[in-house]
Amino acid sequence: MNKKLVFIAFVVSLGGFLFGFDAGIISGVMSFAGPEFDLSAIQSGWVVSSPSFAAMFAMLFSGRLSDRFGRKKILLYVAFLYATSAVLSAVAMSYEMLYVARIIGGLAFGAALVLAPIYIAEISTAENRGKLVSLQQLNIVFGFFAAFLSNYFFNKYNTPDSSFLTDENVWRWMLGVELIPAVLYFIFLYFVPKSPRWLYLKEKYKETKEVLVEIHGEEKGALEITSIEENINANKDKSPVKIKDLLKRSLRFILVVGLIVGVLQQITGINAVYFYAISIFKQTGIGTDAAFSSGVLLSTISILFTFVAIYLIDRMGRRPLLLIGTAGIAVSLLVCAYGFNQATYELSQEKISQFEFSDAAKLLPLADKRYDSDIDFKNDVTSAVGNQIYNKNDGAILEAATSINANLIFIGILGFIACFAFSLGPVMWVLLSELYPLKYRGLAIGVIAFVNSLISSLVQLIFPWELSNLGNALTFFIFGAIALVGFFILLKILPETKGKSLEELEKEFVLET
Repeated sequence: MNKKLVFIAFVVSLGGFLFGFDAGIISGVMSFAGPEFDLSAIQSGWVVSSPSFAAMFAMLFSGRLSDRFGRKKILLYVAFLYATSAVLSAVAMSYEMLYVARIIGGLAFGAALVLAPIYIAEISTAENRGKLVSLQQLNIVFGFFAAFLSNYFFNKYNTPDSSFLTDENVWRWMLGVELIPAVLYFIFLYFVPKSPRWLYLKEKYKETKEVLVEIHGEEKGALEITSIEENINANKDKSPVKIKDLLKRSLRFILVVGLIVGVLQQITGINAVYFYAISIFKQTGIGTDAAFSSGVLLSTISILFTFVAIYLIDRMGRRPLLLIGTAGIAVSLLVCAYGFNQATYELSQEKISQFEFSDAAKLLPLADKRYDSDIDFKNDVTSAVGNQIYNKNDGAILEAATSINANLIFIGILGFIACFAFSLGPVMWVLLSELYPLKYRGLAIGVIAFVNSLISSLVQLIFPWELSNLGNALTFFIFGAIALVGFFILLKILPETKGKSLEELEKEFVLET
């Protein structure tokens, strides 16, 4: 494959790395920032979900802005916002300042997640488009891996003997280290060209040809120019694009497909699992240290199966990967639900006496009381020692009390991550970059990504509440049932797009009016 093309696609999709890093880092941050600011379940949910909430609006408008000012220019602003968010998050002195700083980061990753697949699809050829657009998902999972690894080491060296890292400042370093990749992203973006299809739409024909020849060489560059010219000439309507245009009969089918895939990607709970990974692993009673190291394994699985997607997406196709992956997601989540449903909780006097935190003696009235419900157990413990002490020591408490098949939960979570990594994760963005005509692409992807991010932020916001009020088992059962329904819907409506140029796909799926 063209090395220059791979380099450009990788650089543009570094915004995905920063999204993954931010999403992964927060699962470790909340173990320290939550108790420090004494956050309730809803407040914790808001700190975690606020970037996705902000991303909704960035996704809605970034495509339109890039249609006007160019993909590259908006991406440079994105990199600047990432850096700003990292600095402000690290120095946050209150709950309010922390979530405002994370909202700024949300604006950045919302725009990045929309613009990268648009840009990459517009510089790619039909033969390699799936692989190159999938680089965004690869960067996202690399970001998760870097974040979980970073969290693991920060937690490891945050010891009572350390004079540098403490429970009060370790989470600031976790957040602040994001500044490094943000600055590198900003610098590397200067080495990528403007989108050739955007240039042609702006009637900058000479610059379009120069970029295509620079990327693909004389022969392939000429073929791409011809393909663009034929498509543009066949669609001479220059009227401004409005949101209501997406409701046209000619676009109805591809809009419905995009919306269903966009909703399904998030409503099955992927960002709840990623953003709260440390907390979920603590629920199995494996302890805080093991929970942090499990996060590293989780992100490693993501990377490996994203490579599977990159290898198969232009060979096997989009439809088979999505169907197999969605079925696997449903099974994995239902396995988690079953495992959590079998758990019991019991604290002995001996275990309570070994706790090192203050007020541990207040747990003695609960000694040798057996619980079949995680909700009842956590409510009684919280009532005994208080919300702040429980949140700071939940790993140790659950490790001492929980009797569960942790391996079954672990297999379910890793199965979910693996199936997502080769299906809904990368394939959604590939599909969205392919389905829509050039004129409507920025707007259509922006609207679908807005809905996608809305679902994501709602899932993240209510996930702590679900764990507290519905329990682990029912929460995962709901996600699994939704994935199962989604599989049957995709089985009926999902088209195949592999091996066709963007212009060929437009002729096939956009009905003439």
